[in-house]
Amino acid sequence: MPTNTQFPKATYRYDPYSNYKFRVRRDGKYVAGISKVSALRQTKQVISHRADGDPSTPRRMPGQSDYSPITLERGVTHDMEFEQWANKVRDYHNSTADDQQGASGNQDVSLKDFRRDLILEVYNEAGQKVIAYTIYRCWPSEFTALPDLDANGNAVAIHVLKLENEGWERDTSVGEDSEPSFTLPAS
Repeated sequence: MPTNTQFPKATYRYDPYSNYKFRVRRDGKYVAGISKVSALRQTKQVISHRADGDPSTPRRMPGQSDYSPITLERGVTHDMEFEQWANKVRDYHNSTADDQQGASGNQDVSLKDFRRDLILEVYNEAGQKVIAYTIYRCWPSEFTALPDLDANGNAVAIHVLKLENEGWERDTSVGEDSEPSFTLPAS
């Protein structure tokens, strides 16, 4: 029997992990109610160059990395966490209060803490953490407080938070564990 290199400890496993068991942590706490997280995507800019005497085909080399924004989605509730974080980047209420009072300095951006690291954890079907990524220096660039509303619809209202980031890295300390097994009771 060939060796299963995709799952070195769980050699009996052939199915990849499902995409529906995950959790997001911020500031050491799990963010409640996340129903969807977009893909972690990285692209490299391509630099083309050609020197004199080279053939007419340009050479290509990797340039800067670009990390696509990620989106978090969850149902609309009374939890203000997404909205408060989005307001740390630009708080209209604070900026207009400063303008009216003639205060020096602009308080509309919370420079100290509007960027935050997130941890995205993926779990197997048994609820064991199998993969984790740290997403660095995230900040909200777009927030949907309420979606389109439709009196004839049959859908859940969803908050959407779009997060810019400066890259991500897999947590290699999270490894593959032996998956649990159980014996059915005798009938």
